[in-house]
Amino acid sequence: MTSLFDTGPYPPCPPEFNLTAHVLGKADRLSDKIALAVVKPTGAQRWSYGKLKQSILGCATGLLDEGLRPGDRMLMRVGNSVEFPVAYLAAIAVGIVPIPTSAQLTASEVKVLIDITEPTVVLHDGETACPETVRIIRTNQMTEWYGLPPAEYDRGDPNRLAYIIFTSGTSGTPRAVCHAHRAIWARGMMFDGWYGLTEADRLMHAGAFNWTYTLGTGLLDPWTAGATAVIPAKGVEHAQIPLLLKRHEATIFAAAPGVYRNILKSGALDVPKLRHGLSAGEKLLAAIRSAWHKATGLGVYEAFGMSECSTFISTVPGTTGLAPESLGHPQSGRRIAILGEDGPVPLGETGVISVHKSDPGLMLGYLNQPEATASRFQGEWFLTGDLGEMTENKDILYHGRADDMMNAGGFRVSPLEVEAALLRHPDIQDIGVTDIEIKADTRVIAAFYVADDTLDTDLLSQFAAAHLARYKQPRVFRRIAALPRNANNKLMRRALPDQPAL
Repeated sequence: MTSLFDTGPYPPCPPEFNLTAHVLGKADRLSDKIALAVVKPTGAQRWSYGKLKQSILGCATGLLDEGLRPGDRMLMRVGNSVEFPVAYLAAIAVGIVPIPTSAQLTASEVKVLIDITEPTVVLHDGETACPETVRIIRTNQMTEWYGLPPAEYDRGDPNRLAYIIFTSGTSGTPRAVCHAHRAIWARGMMFDGWYGLTEADRLMHAGAFNWTYTLGTGLLDPWTAGATAVIPAKGVEHAQIPLLLKRHEATIFAAAPGVYRNILKSGALDVPKLRHGLSAGEKLLAAIRSAWHKATGLGVYEAFGMSECSTFISTVPGTTGLAPESLGHPQSGRRIAILGEDGPVPLGETGVISVHKSDPGLMLGYLNQPEATASRFQGEWFLTGDLGEMTENKDILYHGRADDMMNAGGFRVSPLEVEAALLRHPDIQDIGVTDIEIKADTRVIAAFYVADDTLDTDLLSQFAAAHLARYKQPRVFRRIAALPRNANNKLMRRALPDQPAL
């Protein structure tokens, strides 16, 4: 049998469609219900569904009054505040194309994004770095717009452009990923296939408002379901999150793997209303999942997606007995394959995790880069660039990024396997592994670790030897201050050798 998952397509998106209208579809019925709580140990800011919808559609009117029209692009330089999702949905409501960006970017990095997307305006909070090369609209105007008459939704073909997000290009230049209005429709496959999300839930996401993981999983999806979104306020530390989970009766918690690791360091966890956790952004190590279960008695369920396609492989709440390297199961309605050069490989063989071109969550393409877009496809399949293996029961085992795979004496080695083994060391707090060239045509595995003190290299080698086959063992160990991560908190392994040693 070949590595192909196809149980039939998801129901089609309505022909006259608007992303924001879909997200706010339950707002009128739930007008008095809390849609959003921005929380901190000293209190909370709460928005009802009625207030949220009025603010979004009033803001949409304000954008139109500023002269913006459907099809115009609005680059967003907005920090971790509620203005971010309000402006994002307001723009899409009336056909303006928002371009979310990370608040961590420098002015020169933002200039590159402006040159790529040529926005009509930049929405700026006055704090994040931003070159004033394009017309600026300040977010402090938005509160005046919230009370304006609500704008009418711009409905139309669900395949038309809705928003643009950025992903790192292999050449080092960011790529502008164009998504259609139908992308939000595709996220419905996650409700049963990953979240276990219902209208009664209170979902807390640990990320900032302006991270796309938070925007989708933490805000848009709970609002689509009629649930309550709970977001820690700016400045809340990871050690304070357990208190907030308990105080605000969160039933689902979503975060990146590193957040779970940090919370586990904070001590005892008392989260009586929590049903389970969700993890995405990078591979969740089995040790973190196990430690969370030991501390809370609850599972953490992982999902796999990317900037170019919404999450499409995940573990469902209640799933047990998965292999440590498992990503879970393709969601019902998806068509997924593990591809080799000649198409889907036999079950149990490694290939590239691929998504069928018909998936409603798949991007329209890279902005003004048709050749780069075409290079991501093999026939009717979109190539994710991640290696995986499909088992007989259709679980997907993850074998790392194709461009992260290491070559050690002719053996292909996944850095994830080495990192997972070395993280068992009691003094290692974080670790990244890649291969480095030590002389012409000779590459060895190097481990870059974070610890309170520099550890004895011989003892580290002995530890590695006890847990890894010889060809998988690092030959170089280097202590660094922190692992290099991109704006989406993903480990940049190829940047590890450039980090100064401590």
